[in-house]
Amino acid sequence: MKNNYTRILSIAVILLLIVNGVMLYFILKGRNHGDNFKRNEGKGGPIEMMKKEMGMTDQQQKDFDQMKEDHFRNMKPLADSIRAAKTAFFGFVKDASAADSTIDAAEQKIRNLQTQADKMTFEHFRKVRNIFTADQQKKFDDYVQKMMQRPGPGGWRRDTTRKQGPPQE
Repeated sequence: MKNNYTRILSIAVILLLIVNGVMLYFILKGRNHGDNFKRNEGKGGPIEMMKKEMGMTDQQQKDFDQMKEDHFRNMKPLADSIRAAKTAFFGFVKDASAADSTIDAAEQKIRNLQTQADKMTFEHFRKVRNIFTADQQKKFDDYVQKMMQRPGPGGWRRDTTRKQGPPQE
């Protein structure tokens, strides 16, 4: 009797180990599925998808890649400044004696930096648009609008009104 009990207990432990191993495998395998550039697996990510959708020529792709590199190189210091400004701003959470004017000034600094980043991105899109033919420009305009409607990091929407498409005039 004791031998049967030991055998059943051993089988149960082995089965639990196998189930845990399988679960661990699936958890680790699915860990990167939220990554923005892996969203379109098989399609090469949003930039490759755009190149294909736009029907870009080799020269347009080369020009676009250079513009993209320049844009990211120019944006990096600004992104670092925004990150530092936000760190300083949220550092006031622990400082109960921080004056409202100090908090407002830190918030304004973030707003100014973010506005500068948005303007740089806008100008980048304008420059990119100029490398396309008229038909491609229409596709690009639609693509930019679609991208602006997508949720941002963490699932947050850029447009909290949940309206689709460009603003109506």
